[in-house]
Amino acid sequence: MSEGRAPSTHETRQRILTAGTELFRRTGYTGTGMKQIAAAAGAPFGSIYHFFPGGKAQLGEEVVRTSGAGYLELITALMTPYEDRVAATADAFGAAAGTLVELDFADPCPIATVAMEVASTDETLRRATAEVFDSWTGRLAAYYAEGGIPEPYARETATSVIALLEGAFMLGRAARSTAPVLAAARAAAAIVRAALDAGRG
Repeated sequence: MSEGRAPSTHETRQRILTAGTELFRRTGYTGTGMKQIAAAAGAPFGSIYHFFPGGKAQLGEEVVRTSGAGYLELITALMTPYEDRVAATADAFGAAAGTLVELDFADPCPIATVAMEVASTDETLRRATAEVFDSWTGRLAAYYAEGGIPEPYARETATSVIALLEGAFMLGRAARSTAPVLAAARAAAAIVRAALDAGRG
């Protein structure tokens, strides 16, 4: 933003969305207040309800869906250059371990944070997180299928890999260590290798 220029409507809305994403990731959905979001965004408190008339729930859903789409593109960018699906999987976990260190072991994924907090209490957010995870699984399953893993193994493999990654993030945060992520990398690579072998058999 240029000095002296008032932020546009789009810029203000984007700042609120970005602030919500960061705060939900760091302090959780229930642990984040709307005033905190407004302060972090540098926006008037009332502007949140102007852009998100449904309040925190609407903002939360958009954070989940926007972040989910961003991570979907990241999954694609990480995996696509590799012909070797086993190496691609292992290296993606290695990159995830690096991200965990860069974030000082804060949760890198607001989707998982929101899902764990509200899956049993908020149907709208539960559905949004479920649809995001399903989109990740579908994209990864297609990538594995293109590499020679037949259905239904491709989807089962993708589900297992994503579950390993999300669980490893949780353990890594608790231990403040990348060891769980690196251990999960080996397990995920073994699952992919076994699925490829089953497809060749």
